[in-house]
Amino acid sequence: MTQPLTPHAKSTDHRTFYRRHVVKLGLLALAVGATPPMALAHHPPSAPPERALDLYQTHTGERLKTVYWADGQYIPEAFTQLNHLLRDYRTGDIRPIDPLLFDFLHDLAKQVEAPYPFHIVSAYRSPITNAHLSQHRLGVAQHSFHMYGKAIDFYLPKRKLAVVRRAALHLRQGGIGYYPNAHFLHLDTGPVRSWQSAY
Repeated sequence: MTQPLTPHAKSTDHRTFYRRHVVKLGLLALAVGATPPMALAHHPPSAPPERALDLYQTHTGERLKTVYWADGQYIPEAFTQLNHLLRDYRTGDIRPIDPLLFDFLHDLAKQVEAPYPFHIVSAYRSPITNAHLSQHRLGVAQHSFHMYGKAIDFYLPKRKLAVVRRAALHLRQGGIGYYPNAHFLHLDTGPVRSWQSAY
């Protein structure tokens, strides 16, 4: 017949269980400690995703879809193509475009899930072109960011301009001009600010 445990027996049984549990934990720790370092190493982080742009120059009919950043760095060949596409189409002058402007566009495309290329209205402007526009068109600054390859005007088919503007404002990566009557949005890599024009 099984005898009921006395208080002393209960205490002894509890201590025995505790000792066995501690021993098991110690053996487990030793086993883990003996595991080769390579077996415990984390997998290296995956490479950063590529950055790409899809642009259509409305004045020349040229289109460029290219990866401009990969493996942690910008791709010079892609920049050559992008700079050419975004040239002053009136004079043919080319100026290097600020890489941060490409990043701004790339991030914006992701935000709005752009299904079509950005339709470019204006990008680089030579001093001659900018001076002519500032004399004959309202809203053109005499020292426009366009002259330094730091601004771009565009619209995105199948996306409301106001929706694209809100997404750009959320990114806070530079200046944002909203031109609803002319149906384009201005982005630049200057200070974070925004405005709306009747032009």
